[in-house]
Amino acid sequence: MEGKPLLLSVETHFSLDEAEIQGTWSHTRPSGTRTTLVTFTKETAITDMMYRNRLLFREPNVSLLIQKLNTDDEGEYHLNLHIEFHNRTGLVNRERTVRVTVDVPVSTPVLEKSPSNPVVEDKANVTWTCSVERGTRVVFQWLRDNVALTPSDRYHFSQDNSTLFISPVRKEDKGTYRCLASNPVSQGRNSRAVELNVYYGPYNLEVNSVQGLRTGEVFTINPGELVFFECQADSNPPNSYVWISKNRNTSQIVTEGPRLEVRSYRLAQAEEYLCRAFNNVTQKQDEAQFTLVVASLGTEKEKHTQKGSPVSPLAAMAVCSSFVIGCMLLFFLRRTCHPKRVLMNIYNRPFAEQKRPHRSGHEDATEDFGIYEFVSIPGKMESAQASCRSLARLESIQDMHTTIYDVIRHVPETPSHSLLT
Repeated sequence: MEGKPLLLSVETHFSLDEAEIQGTWSHTRPSGTRTTLVTFTKETAITDMMYRNRLLFREPNVSLLIQKLNTDDEGEYHLNLHIEFHNRTGLVNRERTVRVTVDVPVSTPVLEKSPSNPVVEDKANVTWTCSVERGTRVVFQWLRDNVALTPSDRYHFSQDNSTLFISPVRKEDKGTYRCLASNPVSQGRNSRAVELNVYYGPYNLEVNSVQGLRTGEVFTINPGELVFFECQADSNPPNSYVWISKNRNTSQIVTEGPRLEVRSYRLAQAEEYLCRAFNNVTQKQDEAQFTLVVASLGTEKEKHTQKGSPVSPLAAMAVCSSFVIGCMLLFFLRRTCHPKRVLMNIYNRPFAEQKRPHRSGHEDATEDFGIYEFVSIPGKMESAQASCRSLARLESIQDMHTTIYDVIRHVPETPSHSLLT
């Protein structure tokens, strides 16, 4: 890092007292210029005057210390050493080279966008530029909503990655952009966040209502009901909405805005409506059409969801159970109150028993003859006998289900004929 010291240390695997040494330290810049920094022996060292205040040669281990690095110190450092051992003849030559890079810490990156104003999708391009005042060998990374961006058919990066070009801009490109700058001596530093505002839409237009019964594109409402419809679409900026009524091949604007109020008593049996959404900036529009039907929903409205789901399993089970129980009660009541069975019992009784006074207190047996009926009252059953009624009461009970049996069409003129005839 710039401004820090750097020690180029040399290790020897022999005793310097056993040999004579002579050598040089030289520096080759990236441009190719080579400079001899130090010429030395075991006893003396001569440092280039240009580097005397910046270099420190350490005898006798021949290491070199650069006291304060700057960018000019970058390059290759070369050690050339000649060794003559006291107990041997001849010279031993050794050379070593080390590469030094000097990096400047990265400053906070600055992010710029062109154009600076909001853009329209599919009609505009955007150029992002990330720059730093200080820093060497800077690596740039791009983020949108904290997610890293990579090259694609619409995302193009410059060679050093400092520029991002988006062509063309789409709805999904909107968001918060940042650039991240780093180098070998600096951790990533974030730029300030810049928002990209994209005008788009309308998309996904739909009409909804929390009232009535919906089946596909048909809304069914009860007569006299007041219904509100909401028209919504994904758009930036917000859409302008127009509601249009279609009836008998004629169309007319009902109202403007995202909400429509309909009073069913003003409608015929069915009428078509259309919601039109228009984006004034993108100059795009979309439409959603539906049919409004006025019909009595009754309890069926409670059995369906807004999307026309079928009757719930619990309700179906309750209806089936009620039907089975009703059939069983009807069966037992018919067995108890069947007029033919009563008549057969009367015929089969002994004559003496037939002459007995009637349990009901009637003295004349002719009062037992007539037309008998079975009456079923839904949802209410007090006793088996409670369902036996005379035909005379049928007129006052209009909502009951009855079964009538004609027992005897002709009543004998006198009680003396009795049932024996």
